[in-house]
Amino acid sequence: MIKAKKSLGQNFLIDKNVLEKIVSLIKIENKSILEVGPGTGNLTSYILKNNPKKLLVVEKDKYLVSLLKKKFETKIVIINDDILKIDENKLDKDKLIVFGNLPYNISTEILAKWINNLDNKSFWFDSLILMFQKEVANRIISKFNSSKYGRLTILANWKLEIDKICDIKPGSFSPKPRVESSLLFFKPKKIFYQFKNSKNLEKITRIFFNQRRKKIKTPFNILFKGNVNVLNKLNIDLNLRPHNLSQDIYYKLTEEYEKL
Repeated sequence: MIKAKKSLGQNFLIDKNVLEKIVSLIKIENKSILEVGPGTGNLTSYILKNNPKKLLVVEKDKYLVSLLKKKFETKIVIINDDILKIDENKLDKDKLIVFGNLPYNISTEILAKWINNLDNKSFWFDSLILMFQKEVANRIISKFNSSKYGRLTILANWKLEIDKICDIKPGSFSPKPRVESSLLFFKPKKIFYQFKNSKNLEKITRIFFNQRRKKIKTPFNILFKGNVNVLNKLNIDLNLRPHNLSQDIYYKLTEEYEKL
């Protein structure tokens, strides 16, 4: 039996029903696929059954890499590296369908990196089918005026349409995590706000949500020096709190900030 490494956030998906559900979400045949964190290759096997054009896998654990080589030989292309250190835009010339049972400890970091590095004209992926800790997934898909709404919501929904597929119980994994998981499906938006620098959106949301229970007057003044024109143009009430502003307002605030 393979022992999962806590340091790498490993929880191997073993539930056959869930594995089948994941690969049924999108047409895989003759498509180029990327799997992040294949682990012991359970999902990898199901992907291969659907006859992809090619299957790239990124696995950091050297022991698991050796296991995957023995199990699949030349059927897959293995990249033994840290997904956070890879330039995803250079992985393949084809647009990729991405599957990932992401390590809980770096899942938001992976998603944020991918979004910030997206080319505004063409995306390197066709779709993302990703597993998150349920609490994180709920933050990604939350609506404004809710307690879970925040920086991650605003960033994730900037360039991506997101659908929740299902929740997954701890018993579907080995070892069992202490929390439930959720499967999310991401597709690129055709129209989205174009910023000079994506880091400005992160800056705006970081300053606004730094004290999320307080009114937005202070963060607004830090960024815009009380600019009345911006207030009137976006019809913003400074008595509101950060979670009361819609995603759209944060994108427009970023546009205004870049004009300064």
